[in-house]
Amino acid sequence: MGPQAGATDLVAAVDVGGTRTKAALVARGGREVVSATVPTPAGCALPGVLVQHLERVVRDLLTADAGSHHVVACGVVVPGLVDDKQGVARWSANLGWRDLPVGAPLSGQLGLPVALGHDVRAGLVAEARLGAARDDRHVLFVPVGTGIAGALMVDGHVLLADGYAGELGHVVVDPTGPECGCGARGCLEAIASAAAVERAYASSTLPAPDGAGRASAERVASLVEAGDVAAQAVWDVAVEALARAVTMAVTLTGVDLVLVGGGLAQSGETLLGPLRTAVRDRLTFQRMPRVERPLLGDRAGCLGAACLAWDLV
Repeated sequence: MGPQAGATDLVAAVDVGGTRTKAALVARGGREVVSATVPTPAGCALPGVLVQHLERVVRDLLTADAGSHHVVACGVVVPGLVDDKQGVARWSANLGWRDLPVGAPLSGQLGLPVALGHDVRAGLVAEARLGAARDDRHVLFVPVGTGIAGALMVDGHVLLADGYAGELGHVVVDPTGPECGCGARGCLEAIASAAAVERAYASSTLPAPDGAGRASAERVASLVEAGDVAAQAVWDVAVEALARAVTMAVTLTGVDLVLVGGGLAQSGETLLGPLRTAVRDRLTFQRMPRVERPLLGDRAGCLGAACLAWDLV
């Protein structure tokens, strides 16, 4: 079914995660007209699987919209290293692909222009246009979840560097620290991610007497708020590691807004309060950045994909 006469233009936006894919048809102002969340299929690294999945997701959105709107472009964001200009997903540790063409084949299947981007960089674009960074030009966006990612905007431009910019999670903050999944030792991600906080707390305490599993990072945060000494010690290490990395970024780039997102930031001021203090204590001549939570939450990637798509038309 084609678009109805006078139909409003929309873009399709898809955010591919390790376990879930979030998608929406989005108006120019960021309003999601139709949205869906579906499992990310296994085997996305195999030839054709990811593109087939993306095509199916977009066509399901179009079916749900029933031709009420005119879809003019599609934006897709994925994790890992991404070559935005070539439309190629270069590498993903979690999803297993390497040098996977996405933009051109998906465009051919859908008959639409397609933009491919990095999920965190796109999230920063969305925060800059629709969220917490609308009045800012120098921003560091740091989602802290199972891992730690990063994206940088300087002088109003999001830094790409052929897809290599922004890997804050793999800045070494403690050369004697634990081994990281990337092969280095003492990376920020190995010390301050939600997974690292969970591991550190588990290793510092006895097993739960009721046989419960390892405490989640959210549980560790609540224990910090309750005054648990072991949880506080683990939290302090994570905060200090984050402060080191943020200070490095501020010194090198001059960012004056740091948006800390992801699951660990759900603790709010339990994380952000001591992080501000630790960053301030480390600065000498640098300007102190505002350290805040983003506004768009887990929709930032999908809305960022929409922003990339709108840039095509």
